[in-house]
Amino acid sequence: MSIADITAQASVAAGARQDVAGPYGPKPRRMISRRNVFLYGTLFVMAVYYLLPLYVMVVTSLKGMPEIRLGNIFSPPLEITFEPWVKAWSTACTGLNCDGLSRGFWNSVRITVPSVLLSIAIASVNGYALANWRFKGADTFFIILIVGAFIPYQVMIYPIVIILREIGLYGSLSGLVIVHSIFGMPILTLLFRNYFASMPEELFRAARVDGAGFWGIFLRIMLPMSLPIFVVAIILQVTGIWNDFLFGVVYTRPDTYPMTVQLNNIVNSVQGVKEYNVNMAATILTGLVPLIVYFISGKLFVRGIAAGAVKG
Repeated sequence: MSIADITAQASVAAGARQDVAGPYGPKPRRMISRRNVFLYGTLFVMAVYYLLPLYVMVVTSLKGMPEIRLGNIFSPPLEITFEPWVKAWSTACTGLNCDGLSRGFWNSVRITVPSVLLSIAIASVNGYALANWRFKGADTFFIILIVGAFIPYQVMIYPIVIILREIGLYGSLSGLVIVHSIFGMPILTLLFRNYFASMPEELFRAARVDGAGFWGIFLRIMLPMSLPIFVVAIILQVTGIWNDFLFGVVYTRPDTYPMTVQLNNIVNSVQGVKEYNVNMAATILTGLVPLIVYFISGKLFVRGIAAGAVKG
């Protein structure tokens, strides 16, 4: 008997044994089960709950006022118009000024960009130093930062007004940039410290053996490996600073109001007819920047959280 005949007989015998024993592997789960129905049903209800207000805002912003007065807020627009969007951006009145949200948008950009860059740059160095360089008083400094992260903003409003007035920055965009950078520092330092502490300690030791110093290790080793946590910090700071209303209305003047303050003035204006389509368009325009940031960097945000951003 040849080797080919022996191989063929072995294959037939193995197939027969498999037919008797049945298929291998776990039993496939049913697609429709009580667990799946409950899970996906709950997710669907929650999605509808959160998306319904956005749907109402979008369809209302695309309607004219005669159609809005008919009262059916859930119906799609019979005739789509972008005039409310144009008016919200360029001609809506915010107090004595009637230049829409455009001025507030550029004010928010000039506030957000330097605040995000400054706070993240300083907090990343602070977190790196606290995680890898055990200097004298590091634990005390870290405790102070933790306490500072949970101090209510309202407690510090008046003292900061006095400080900004004394240094000549009250009412300016520069003063508001300093305020946002300082208040964002504690929580960002905590995030960076926990992220750097979760990195393998062997990398830091090997770099020290090779003669790298403080800045060499940070710029050449830690920084290239920290993209996820930087994305987390950027998202937190952009959304927090862009959506801020309290600091914007307290520390700036009408000509330097951010977008959120101007939105409040448009929505709560008591002059003329209440234009709900313009209010809805202005609200969506104000929230576009945080939404775009989340959509672009959402995966990196999840990676940064999972990689140690909230670990102790």
